[in-house]
Amino acid sequence: MPLAERIRPQNLEEFVGQKHLMGENKILRKIIENVDEKRRLPNLIFYGPSGTGKTTLANIIANRADMTLRKLNGTQASTADIKQIISETNTLMGSTGILLYLDEIQYFNKKQQQSLLEFIENGDITLIASTTENPYFYVYGAILSRSTVFEFKPISPEEIIPAIERGFKIVSEEIGVKLDFENRGEIFRTIAFGCGGDVRKALNAVEICVLTAGDNKVLTQTAAEAAQKSAVKYDRDGDAHYDILSAFHKSIRGSDENAALHYLARLLAAGDLPSACRRLLAIAAEDVGLAFPNAIVIVKACVDSALQLGLPEAKLPLAEAAILLCTSPKSNSAKLAIDRALADVEKGLTGDFPRQLQNKHFDGDDIKNKGQNYLYPHDYPNHYVKQQYLPDEIKDRVYYEFGENKMEQAAREYWEKIKGGL
Repeated sequence: MPLAERIRPQNLEEFVGQKHLMGENKILRKIIENVDEKRRLPNLIFYGPSGTGKTTLANIIANRADMTLRKLNGTQASTADIKQIISETNTLMGSTGILLYLDEIQYFNKKQQQSLLEFIENGDITLIASTTENPYFYVYGAILSRSTVFEFKPISPEEIIPAIERGFKIVSEEIGVKLDFENRGEIFRTIAFGCGGDVRKALNAVEICVLTAGDNKVLTQTAAEAAQKSAVKYDRDGDAHYDILSAFHKSIRGSDENAALHYLARLLAAGDLPSACRRLLAIAAEDVGLAFPNAIVIVKACVDSALQLGLPEAKLPLAEAAILLCTSPKSNSAKLAIDRALADVEKGLTGDFPRQLQNKHFDGDDIKNKGQNYLYPHDYPNHYVKQQYLPDEIKDRVYYEFGENKMEQAAREYWEKIKGGL
């Protein structure tokens, strides 16, 4: 059995982390402490990264509740497993209620989740579900409406250190030797900071340190190597992927080059070069836009270079692109303009093309004003002539508004001079 299982906390006093939920007088702790024969446990959904205590807390709750505990894992459970649990609801086993702990509920399809609904509704089954993915995307709405969602957060290094110390102590006792540490405090901190808030990963690193301890001496370098990849929490199909991209994008939009470089480093450490390139191009158009139109040209060159170089050298042009975008003036005028235009199109506000813009050179008998009557702008002063381009239904619509930056204000002044003199 892995070390994380062998030393899993058995009561609330041993549980670490999640102080926003489990601290004194916090809501989840009060729910757990007040469960008795009169106050039944509500349906709960625990959402958060791996190794943050979701399964541990579910086990602690099950031990405190006077209910028959059944466990299922969404990655392995079948419809037959669900039917077996449901069949117990009207038996002696289910007389005090069944507490179902459903780990990785996001892997249950809608039909499987629906099969539990009736029994959750009438109280025969109390559900505690855990998921590493956003439950509002993956859990059936009817189950969500009957449950309370609690978000678990990565555990701080300071809170993980006691678990690391306990892990070394237990392994030392199990193998019957006294461990010697090159630098005890430094080793504990290295593992705690390297595990990315995941206690399970920290304890895996502890086991590696002990396994590789020559003459029973744990080395600082070994701890660093065991924990070096743990800090990067990333799943290209999961929430961490979108959270990093969101943080990266918002940092550049907010002109914080240091934060942008941090999140770019996390993307590159995870090997996700395509997502970093795609997001940089989007930011150049969305957030810098017409305030510095050449930004997207430069970013495209950086992206092309990065894709041709590959990692690790790709970090250089991508860092250049990120810093350029952070330090450039910002304008979202183009984004707002196209969003307004799309909104009209989606509402059906389109109308027929003005006759002078149509690609035909003859008129039917029903047309009163014959001839296309298109005015060729290059035949007029300053290459501009006033004529209608939008359909009649929206002929006065304004989508684009000049941004308050030097580039767009110069364009505004130019066109006000040209159009205002007509």
